[in-house]
Amino acid sequence: MSSTTNTPTHHTSTIGSIGAPSRRNTELALLVFAVVIPVFAYANVGLALNEQVPSGLLSYGLGLGLLAGVAHLVVRKFAPYADPLLLPLATLLNGLGLVAIWRLDQSKLLQRIHQAGTAAPRQLLYTALGIALFIVVLIFLKDHRVLQRYTYISMLGAVLLLLLPLVPGLGQNIYGAKIWISVGGFSIQPGEFAKIVLAIFFAGYLMVKRDALALASRRVLGVYLPRGRDLGPIIVVWAISILILVFETDLGTSLLFFGMFVIMLYVATERTSWILFGLLMSSVGAVGVASVEPHVKMRVQAWLDPMHEYMLSQQNVPGHSEQAMQALWAFGSGGTLGTGWGQGHSELIRFAANSDFVLATFGEELGLAGLMALLLIYGLIAERGVRTALAARDPFGKLLAIGLSGAFALQVFVVAGGVMGLIPLTGMTMPFLAYGGSSVIANWALIGILLRISDTARRPAPAPATNPDAEMTQVVRPS
Repeated sequence: MSSTTNTPTHHTSTIGSIGAPSRRNTELALLVFAVVIPVFAYANVGLALNEQVPSGLLSYGLGLGLLAGVAHLVVRKFAPYADPLLLPLATLLNGLGLVAIWRLDQSKLLQRIHQAGTAAPRQLLYTALGIALFIVVLIFLKDHRVLQRYTYISMLGAVLLLLLPLVPGLGQNIYGAKIWISVGGFSIQPGEFAKIVLAIFFAGYLMVKRDALALASRRVLGVYLPRGRDLGPIIVVWAISILILVFETDLGTSLLFFGMFVIMLYVATERTSWILFGLLMSSVGAVGVASVEPHVKMRVQAWLDPMHEYMLSQQNVPGHSEQAMQALWAFGSGGTLGTGWGQGHSELIRFAANSDFVLATFGEELGLAGLMALLLIYGLIAERGVRTALAARDPFGKLLAIGLSGAFALQVFVVAGGVMGLIPLTGMTMPFLAYGGSSVIANWALIGILLRISDTARRPAPAPATNPDAEMTQVVRPS
């Protein structure tokens, strides 16, 4: 004997229908703090220097707030599920950088040396251009996977960008490095844009070749050694980085490009041997070039003995600089809590105070505590980029996000390490903090691409279609 029971099996799920929260209100609240903190710092500098609130406080606050607000509205409209922290963190760093540059603009010493006083307004203009490019990226790059179509075009574009400073009449040799070009009276550093284009090429190339690159021929001393024919890509990138180092005497860009490729290669293949080969090859190349190239050799000597370099510069010996030692004195003068906004003497570093050595200004006036807070903000940007890579649903997006995050983190390490005496000086600029149009514009574009990838990764999948007229299943149970 048996009985028949009608049991419905249709279940209703709210996961697809509700989806993930957009977190745009969280982003807006954080942006308020990201604007208020630099405005407060600006007022603090004015009170310290002139014992009165700066006359441009209102216009500065409104300008920074307007730029941040427009960027937020564009993100809310075109990337509603993007990471809520990246835009406020970048805005905070950019705003603090503007304050530090304006503070150095007020220095009478720098005004006598190279007629300072206009760097802060120009940097505000560069910030507006950077946010404009950020907006263009979010509006027109509706899907980051489109960039994969331009893998080899990106390689060609990156090579052309890197070769531009070597073109006679176009390239400029500034303080020994040939990394700038002059266009319409403005100096542009093509390498800042080349890092983004190269990340696109590396992501597209490694996505296709990662299986072949992951194979190993044999194991030696516990390390998997790659096959000879698979060494080709890393040798080519290594050669390009060495050529940049030789012909453009740019140690920072060389380390950045090669390091970014090794990071992406490791993530794509999960082979530790690639990191070991990368470290070995970069060390061999850097040591070889530093032993023969005068400009790089001088920077290595200044790193090894900054006090001796300082003494030679005081004796007006050509080819020697006092900046490395002045930066270390600035950090020492700041101590734990700093001298206070506007009360340091980092203008003694002279022409590079607001660019290469702007971190020394923060170290002196905000102390170790403020410097660690800045590095924490940089670390958060890199962490959110890595989180975006982990959340990405496609391999190209994962590799592109990790490449851009790795390049950003490497640039921070190279610049901070050089200023603090950990590694030789490179001449690169601190992202968002330092004076320089190319750097701030390129890094805003980088943030825009990361937001596009994170929006695609966090966007909820559409709910599966259901048929409400479907018959309920009959389940027959034995009696």
